[in-house]
Amino acid sequence: MTTAVSSSLEELARTAAIETAGDAAHVGDLLSVENHDDGYTTVRFASDLKGYAGWVWAVVLTGADAEPTVCESYLLPGDGALLAPEWVPWEDRVRPGDLDAHMVLPYIADDPRLVPGYTAAIGDDVDEMEIFEFGLGRERVLAPEGREAAAERWYRGSHGPTAASAVASTAPCSTCAFFIPLTGSMRMVFGVCANEWSPSDGRVVSVDHGCGAHSQTDAERRASDWPDPDPVVDTGAVVPLDLNDPEPEPEVEAVAQPDADAPAEP
Repeated sequence: MTTAVSSSLEELARTAAIETAGDAAHVGDLLSVENHDDGYTTVRFASDLKGYAGWVWAVVLTGADAEPTVCESYLLPGDGALLAPEWVPWEDRVRPGDLDAHMVLPYIADDPRLVPGYTAAIGDDVDEMEIFEFGLGRERVLAPEGREAAAERWYRGSHGPTAASAVASTAPCSTCAFFIPLTGSMRMVFGVCANEWSPSDGRVVSVDHGCGAHSQTDAERRASDWPDPDPVVDTGAVVPLDLNDPEPEPEVEAVAQPDADAPAEP
């Protein structure tokens, strides 16, 4: 309960709070005084310390009926105090999308998403593909819980049926030639997009996802908004050429030959 406090008791508590704060300017007005059943009294002052809005200085006193003594003085968060985020262990701070090419995640021995796998010696008479599909040869494989969680996350994500591109698309991915179905139990629901023009290229998409890069789009190719200008030379004019008749040879003027009987000029 909150009670009144004598000036001497308030002064003692304020002095202790100032000593803890290191500066009298950091200790504000008296907020409350609370008497406890065990004989202790808590005196609270407003905090004017920068960066600690809403915090209070709390000073615990004892022996209020005789000579009071300071037990402890500390800073506490009050109603509406600015607090640091809740502590998150370092191993839990990496979130999806944080992993870069040069990063390696730590090994989790008891990962709840995984279950033990199976190891088998593959002989010449064993179908290696069936063993690979079944998961043999790996120490651990994905548990049903982990598989269901992944499927639900993918289906609700940006490559599921509720994405904006899927809503606007006229055909689902299941009818697209670029759709590569996954193997195993995921085959009926998910596949991988192999269209480099699609925003989902190389990503897992649901069979009812869609985009404007579908292989069977019904959009007609439209004319260019910038048509070619008319040519300066009439390229459509046809000039007939008769290549069978040879061109006439040019006439050569005859050169007069000198008369052999004519006397030679001196």
